[in-house]
Amino acid sequence: VQLQASGGGLVQAGGSVRLSCAASGRTFSSYGMGWFRQAPGKERELVTAINWTGGTPYYADSVKGRFTISRDNAKNTVYLQMNMLKPDDTAVYYCAAVASPYASMNSREYSYWGQGTLVTVSS
Repeated sequence: VQLQASGGGLVQAGGSVRLSCAASGRTFSSYGMGWFRQAPGKERELVTAINWTGGTPYYADSVKGRFTISRDNAKNTVYLQMNMLKPDDTAVYYCAAVASPYASMNSREYSYWGQGTLVTVSS
C-alpha cells in the first residue's frame, strides 16, 4: 500500500489543523493505521493509532483531549484532527500502516510509511 500525507502547514498556537493520509490499494480496511511525528533533534514517536474498525484509538498522553484520529475505509483515508495546538507539536507528521487489522504501538511493525507533512506551530 502507498500512503500520501497532506494538510500540514504553519498555524498559531491554539489553532487547528487536519491532516489526511490517502492510501492506495483495495485492502486499506485490513490495515491498522498510525500517525507518528518527529520533531527536530528528537526521536520519532507514536502520536495515535487506530484499528481497522475505528474502535478505541490509542493516543499518546501529550495529545489526549486535543487530537482525534479517524478513518474512512470507503475513501481509503485516515485523518488526524489536531486542536489546541502547541509549539511543542511542531514536527514532521507521518502516517503509517501495519499489515494487520490491529494497530501497533511499535513503529517497527509498520511496513508502509507516507512521506511526512510538516506542521509548524508558532507561539
